[in-house]
Amino acid sequence: MTTKKNGCIAALISAGISEEDARALRRISMTLHRWHELECGNERGEAVERDEATKLPYLTFDTGQNGKRGRTRIPDRETAALKRLEQIIKGYPGFAYYVQGDPRGSALFIMRPGDVPAGRDIDCCYSNGIAVFK
Repeated sequence: MTTKKNGCIAALISAGISEEDARALRRISMTLHRWHELECGNERGEAVERDEATKLPYLTFDTGQNGKRGRTRIPDRETAALKRLEQIIKGYPGFAYYVQGDPRGSALFIMRPGDVPAGRDIDCCYSNGIAVFK
């Protein structure tokens, strides 16, 4: 186990989250991080997009035919991860979470009671929370 992983899990445990849930939160964060990377696209021209009508996720790709894009249905790992995240956080009254969609940083921040100042929105101070990372 790396020092970063130890630090992330240890910080969650010291905040009062069980080791099992801390490890689950780390897995959720890794899933969301990968999803966010794919939303931005990769070097092969693949990207995750949601159908505007059905909201179902598709992996889109360059077909090599005059800029035409192909697509194939993929499992909705984002929605599944967010549902699991909701279930875990419900077990910790006063805790909240923030999902940050920029793949250049942590995908998930866990907010302890008091991390968000009264009257402030979580969007302005999510970095006060515990960054959950690889």
